[in-house]
Amino acid sequence: MNSDLNQDSAWVVGIDAGGTRTRAVLADARDGRNIGEGVAGPGNALTVPGPELADHLAEAVASAVPEAGRERVAAVAGGFAGAARAPEEEPGRVRARAALSTALTRLGIGTQAVEVYSDIEAAFAGAPGQPADGLALVAGTGAVAARIEGRALVATSGGDGWLLGDDGGGFWIGREAARAALRAADGRGEPTALTAAVGRALGIPASAVPPAEGVLWRPESRAAYRACLLPAVMDRPPVRLADLAPLVARAAAEKDAVAVTILREAAAHLAATVAALGPRPGESLAVTGGLVAPDGPLLAPLTEGLSHLDLMITPVTDGRTGAVALARLLATGR
Repeated sequence: MNSDLNQDSAWVVGIDAGGTRTRAVLADARDGRNIGEGVAGPGNALTVPGPELADHLAEAVASAVPEAGRERVAAVAGGFAGAARAPEEEPGRVRARAALSTALTRLGIGTQAVEVYSDIEAAFAGAPGQPADGLALVAGTGAVAARIEGRALVATSGGDGWLLGDDGGGFWIGREAARAALRAADGRGEPTALTAAVGRALGIPASAVPPAEGVLWRPESRAAYRACLLPAVMDRPPVRLADLAPLVARAAAEKDAVAVTILREAAAHLAATVAALGPRPGESLAVTGGLVAPDGPLLAPLTEGLSHLDLMITPVTDGRTGAVALARLLATGR
């Protein structure tokens, strides 16, 4: 057990609630050292129903914070996908605050220093030096850029959800993979390794998965593939198409032309999302999300696409570090 559990110092909890999972971190309020962590299901405040969101928050926080020490929690800060900081009545923020309050009450955490932030504010707060002003880009399941002033979001670009936007994000890439597979299957598109990869990922019977790339399909095989793939996609929540994004990265690494084009277009969409905020030369840009992580498939092409803007681009692993930093500020009343 971490020795911090036996000390009398106050604790803080930082929560990173994203489209794929909810992660909670227990940290020492004095120095931010990690004491415990917990993980649960999705935490998007707009797409996850309120009761389910509260359950995920409670599960993650319960795993991070020992029951015997929950009275020591001095502050809780949550960065939520789908939650804006203003106005107060913004639906995502209202739902996130209600679910977080329910979860903390259920766990017996009674601190009044509780605040809800957007996921992009939390990510930005985790940049080196914990800056108060600059730009941030979140590119995970969705994609959104923002201008931050005084640690608060003042303008956004993108982030319109899988149905209307999030161009260049994981859902967009996964949907393009499925579309490319279908186009290759019926002859409209180029042959691509994505056809077989998508088929396997969606559980299509081996008999319907296409032959090696470049081998002509029999008409009945094409029909069987499409007949299996379409229901496999339609039977899942639409956002699950994001699960196919890693297939594109792997195929691109193998020089599949279709996959390379998809990633190039995704990076261009992300660059345009940032550029819409009117960046100033030399301004800092914190980027976070699996797509733009240090080893992510879009960091290099995004950096190239933004090179003319002369930005200082810094990858941030996720929103956990920033959420802890914001919780520590809450604990000290700043």
